[in-house]
Amino acid sequence: MKTKLKLKLNTFITYGFLILLTEIIFKLFVFHRVGLVSLIYTMIFSLPIVFFLTILTNIFNQKASKIIYYVTLVIITLLYEFQYVFYKLFSVFFSFHTIGLAGQAADFKNIIVDSIKMYYAGILSILLPLIIVIVIKKYVKFYEFRKKNLRSIILLFVAAIGISYLSLIPGKNKLYSANSLYFKVNDQEKTIDKFGLLTAMRIDIKRVVFGFEEKLVNNGGGIVDDNGKPNPEKPITYNKIDIDFESLKSSAGNNTLKNLYDYFENSSASKQNDYTGYFKGKNLIFILAEGFNSIAVSEELTPTLYKMVNSSFVFNNYYSPVFLSTTGGEFQATTGLIPTQEILKVWKNKQPTISYALGNQFNKLGYDVNAFHNWTYSYYQRDKTMPTLGYKKYLGCRNGLEKEMKCGWLPSDVDMMEVTVPKYSSSEHFMTYYISVSGHAPYNFGGGNSIAKKNKSLVANLPYDDATKAYIATQIEFDRAIEKLINKLEEAGKLDDTVIVITGDHYPYTLTLDEVNSVSSFKRDDVVEINRSNLIIWNNQMTDKVEVNKVGSQIDVLPTVLNLFGIDYDSRLIIGKDILSDYPGLAVFANRSWVSDKGTYYSKSKKFEPKEGEEVDDSYVKNMNVEVANRFTISGQIINNNVYKKILGD
Repeated sequence: MKTKLKLKLNTFITYGFLILLTEIIFKLFVFHRVGLVSLIYTMIFSLPIVFFLTILTNIFNQKASKIIYYVTLVIITLLYEFQYVFYKLFSVFFSFHTIGLAGQAADFKNIIVDSIKMYYAGILSILLPLIIVIVIKKYVKFYEFRKKNLRSIILLFVAAIGISYLSLIPGKNKLYSANSLYFKVNDQEKTIDKFGLLTAMRIDIKRVVFGFEEKLVNNGGGIVDDNGKPNPEKPITYNKIDIDFESLKSSAGNNTLKNLYDYFENSSASKQNDYTGYFKGKNLIFILAEGFNSIAVSEELTPTLYKMVNSSFVFNNYYSPVFLSTTGGEFQATTGLIPTQEILKVWKNKQPTISYALGNQFNKLGYDVNAFHNWTYSYYQRDKTMPTLGYKKYLGCRNGLEKEMKCGWLPSDVDMMEVTVPKYSSSEHFMTYYISVSGHAPYNFGGGNSIAKKNKSLVANLPYDDATKAYIATQIEFDRAIEKLINKLEEAGKLDDTVIVITGDHYPYTLTLDEVNSVSSFKRDDVVEINRSNLIIWNNQMTDKVEVNKVGSQIDVLPTVLNLFGIDYDSRLIIGKDILSDYPGLAVFANRSWVSDKGTYYSKSKKFEPKEGEEVDDSYVKNMNVEVANRFTISGQIINNNVYKKILGD
């Protein structure tokens, strides 16, 4: 019996077993399902990989083959483990575009241990196939392929590749078909779901090496109207400028730019409204707040934030979608565009012009423009990206701020406000951008988070676990920093004429969903509602509270502020839209799920849940999916082609 088993178990069988079972477990923990169609595609596209590995482990002598065999088994398993944890933390899968984004090799080292504790069940389950293969290792037979055997298996390898390409023929014109995902669309999550992790990573590497740019879908232009149909005929007025698109198209030089200009030309601009120019001439302080979320807002513990959230403008349906940690949140809030890992890398490496960024616009108005960050100034390559946003005067730790405050981990936002406000508050007009740090993970009371430890006594009696209490403790520090900012502005006589805008970079993603829900005022899901947050646009002279129920997200902050300050801009060139306008609201998430004023679409399950009292037909969802796909594409094309410089000449 043992002899027969030895003959049957070769590396082709064990590689196939390992990859298929690991893939199933991986998908169950990531997508919570394994669809039949995706499983079939995963098997078809994994077959060439299995043949290749079989050849690799049978063309050398047995000792070398065994070494290659076990090394590749471990590497494959580690790839699944790494991608699982990465996705759970950042809501996106790792792309090779990510390499070099942060500037620090161990960018997320402080939260790795916490992550392993949080996701141990998935991590251990993904290890199971490897353990099984190692246990049955004595039954695996290695062959030293002779020329005849090698030719046969190479032919099978080539045939497997051919079959995989033939399987792509059906449905090639559908938005997220296998054909589109393989050749046209850069959606890594859907690609992994459709073809499996190993094939998706191969596609990713190919696109990194040889380049890739998505094409606009149907080149329709503009969001869908209330009837769920594209409306390019809607009057293009108000927040736009005169642009000679015909001249731009004639000199574009390639179809990508021609189609992009055509899209802009046929898009609807957002209308000006009662709040256009509402804050014209005032000062602006814009804060990207680390880990800030609505669950941190409390009248007792964070009274300053509570007052600001519930006065001036109150945004009831605002989201801070996670797109690769803080750098993704920063890109959304400062550019009005949607980030992917590829877009972020181009932004940092090529430094394209971001014409409508607040620093650039307020520089034109003659304001004193500054940026401050109480951590390493070059982190996330901000020494390169800050100038693209117009912040030529940018001070952080290691380029001067460390001389005035303690810059050890974690630094205090209170200290940053104490030493920086005097640098600009005497100016006649100023615009200041802050990137806070005190709210950063890991959320514990040990050596990993000095800020949480500092405020531990203030949260000791809260009915939550330690991680949640530690998170709230860090936000107490941020609240005190905002209180310090307000007091110093008042002392300088500038508070009445200053608008403070605060958006979080992302929700506290090292907390589990259960931990977030333990303090949330409503039950959140782990895809969309986990990202619900607060946007603060506050001025102490606003006596009337303005409630805004329209859906909005980080990409909408920039155009909203531009409109409030009466700055001329072309809303067709920014993916985000003024939340205070009548332009339909839309929040887009990393996996291409979305929330509109009419309901929520979950891309994993392909289900649309209408809001109470709303009814839509199938065409609405279909057209909104096209709109979302185009928003990703346009964001990439703007950055990749330095489009603002071409159109606006900045």
